[in-house]
Amino acid sequence: MINSTTTRIACFGGIYNNYLALEAAIADARSRGVDDMFCLGDMGAFGPHPDRVFPLLHEHSVACIQGNYDDSIGNELDDCQCGYTDPRDNYFAQISYDYTLANTSAENRKFLQQLKPQLELDLAGKRVLLCHGSPRKVNEFLWESTTSSHFLDQLCQQGGFDAIACTHTGLKWERRLSDNRLFVNVGVLGRPENDGTHHVWYTLLSVVDGKVTAEFCPVDFDYGRLAREMRDEKLPAEFVKTVETGWWTTCLEVLPAKERRLGSF
Repeated sequence: MINSTTTRIACFGGIYNNYLALEAAIADARSRGVDDMFCLGDMGAFGPHPDRVFPLLHEHSVACIQGNYDDSIGNELDDCQCGYTDPRDNYFAQISYDYTLANTSAENRKFLQQLKPQLELDLAGKRVLLCHGSPRKVNEFLWESTTSSHFLDQLCQQGGFDAIACTHTGLKWERRLSDNRLFVNVGVLGRPENDGTHHVWYTLLSVVDGKVTAEFCPVDFDYGRLAREMRDEKLPAEFVKTVETGWWTTCLEVLPAKERRLGSF
């Protein structure tokens, strides 16, 4: 466990090679006076130029945990271990993975390989767990519409945590549990949230009135530049469309019915 006088932290979900959004999020978090910054995994995927992410993480001392993508890239596995079951989802996931693996340097692959999958920290006296998918499985999808509060309570109680923060699904949400515990999906920086807007999200965690609280923070970035670079790198037109419209065009089959109805496709 990290023990410190930390009272406010920034949590970045999947970066997905979106170094432009990462740079903007770091600047925004600094302006809000955070003590520390953390990345909850999946540095690669979806976007262009994987190696542009790592200098930003190192320069700004962003502590990282290992997501499924990072484990796969670091160990040069055959696929991203994303957890998809639908052939269409897996088709686009493989294109993204093959591109990211081919364009991540040996030095950065080694960095990803040695990361730990979870991190415990003391946030103003509260025990907080940072993980990627869930405490029990790195690529588990925990959706707001289908995950019970009873199950989340169990996860917190089993580990003795006052709060658990994760990412992986690409959609931010939070739920207050028994005894003022908190479960929060911090969102992702890598792509818009399937809501027709261009901004992305990260989350601030702090302790207010004796309980861990979450604040979702929108991040504007140069999405036009990202789209141009994606085209230049010959990434799928479906990926570019998501950046330009704010609507997901891929990785849709994994969405539960309620979350899918909120999208355009």
